[in-house]
Amino acid sequence: MLRVVELGTDRLVLRPWRVREATVLHALWTERDPRVPSHRRIDSDGHPTQSELEEWIRLNAPSSSMGLLAIERRATRDVIGYCGLIGDRPGSDGQPELAFELLRRVWGRGYATEAALAVLDWARSSGYERLWASAWEWNANSRRVLEALGFVEERRELDVVHANNLIVSRWL
Repeated sequence: MLRVVELGTDRLVLRPWRVREATVLHALWTERDPRVPSHRRIDSDGHPTQSELEEWIRLNAPSSSMGLLAIERRATRDVIGYCGLIGDRPGSDGQPELAFELLRRVWGRGYATEAALAVLDWARSSGYERLWASAWEWNANSRRVLEALGFVEERRELDVVHANNLIVSRWL
């Protein structure tokens, strides 16, 4: 039987997405900076649609050691984004990548750092030794979170269209 992952902090619960929360995922896609590559934003035909994101939720339940978890605030019970572990990045030696994204209306309140600390504990307890992450050079907010978590720059992937992508890692 697959164990359902649920992580907690003082202010947050990180848990699997519910299909009805596809509206939050859609809002995240809609809010993305125009410098984000086009395949990670809503396209001119409106894709991904809310229905497509509902299907993604159905098909991508987190495993016991990998996946993107919804971030829910304990006090208000609203979902404000996601944080979790995603699969192999080239050159990552089988160690996962930390990923997080929050709705703009909750930026600057420490939620990303708090959620990521819980995910770091999850990664450690799952047997991972190192985590990777990436952030566009222009994404100062994500870079600050990763720095606060103790990630250090490993390399830069050059991209003349979207700017450099910083690849960082952290030993657990």
